[in-house]
Amino acid sequence: MEPDYILVAALVLLILSVPSILSAFAESRPPRVSLLMVLAGSGMLAYAMYTKPGGYTMQGMAEAVYRVIGALIS
Repeated sequence: MEPDYILVAALVLLILSVPSILSAFAESRPPRVSLLMVLAGSGMLAYAMYTKPGGYTMQGMAEAVYRVIGALIS
């Protein structure tokens, strides 16, 4: 799989984990699933950064997201 797709999947996981974490803390329960999502997203992000030659910059991340969305739409 191309590193751009892994990067976008990691960012989606990390973004979706935030409401889950807040919900768990609001209901006074341990954020187990949220923690797994953060760990999976962080691991995927590290893998994408490692496999991309030269890594990613902030602008490169934004461009990767646009490329992946464009590839999914077309």
